[in-house]
Amino acid sequence: MSQRPNPLPRLHRWRTNLIQIPVLTLVTVICGSLAILVSFVDKRGRVQHQIARIWARALVLGSCCSLTVRGAENLRKYPVAVYASNHTSYMDTPVIFAALPFQFRILARKELWPIAFIGWYLDRSGQIPIDTANPRASISSLGVGVKALRSGMPLFVFPEGGRTSDGELRPFLSGAAYLAIRAQVPLVPIALSGVYDLLPIHTRHLFPGELTLSVGEPIVTTGMTPRQTDELTVQLRSAIEGLLKTSGTAANETVEESAIRVQV
Repeated sequence: MSQRPNPLPRLHRWRTNLIQIPVLTLVTVICGSLAILVSFVDKRGRVQHQIARIWARALVLGSCCSLTVRGAENLRKYPVAVYASNHTSYMDTPVIFAALPFQFRILARKELWPIAFIGWYLDRSGQIPIDTANPRASISSLGVGVKALRSGMPLFVFPEGGRTSDGELRPFLSGAAYLAIRAQVPLVPIALSGVYDLLPIHTRHLFPGELTLSVGEPIVTTGMTPRQTDELTVQLRSAIEGLLKTSGTAANETVEESAIRVQV
């Protein structure tokens, strides 16, 4: 259930307009420019990814939120995997970059590529655009993703294909499951909580709070075939749904030993 008040208190609206938007925009411009410059010599993308992590942590800090990662041990069980999460907000991407402790590539909607600095970074750092409205283009993008996985690069996917309008899980597209099966790598479910309240779709004012990224047990795909893509997609959605329920139950409890606070 959403904790974001409606209407949002005037203090939050003024703070967003007068302080947070200018600061976060400046950070995005600086980090985006640095990443683009570095990209000409950083062929493996390591430095670019570190700049992206600095940008992401600055955005989480600038939004006046705290970030907790639950089940962090599941992030290191396999060197290469497909990571898939619910999609609640524009702030999901900074939270993901701030929390995941390794280099990865993301499959993102191609509509992000024309956006100044963000789109430029996505292009120069080797992220993978996907056109959900064009099946032929989507298949081509998935092929690029499989190649990345087979080369040893983890991938991150939002299987809903877009942000939720009400905080609830939307139907899942099959891309994440297809990638994991084709590359024969695990599929790792991730659930984001609190980010929807921070910045829901069609809003521009921030409402800070506790952000949680919960990582589930990896789903092993060894021996699975593309015919089982729909079956795996259902399993993935069920796993993320379960993580969201668990996260909601633990929201008012002390952070358990398996959870870590991300320092931003």
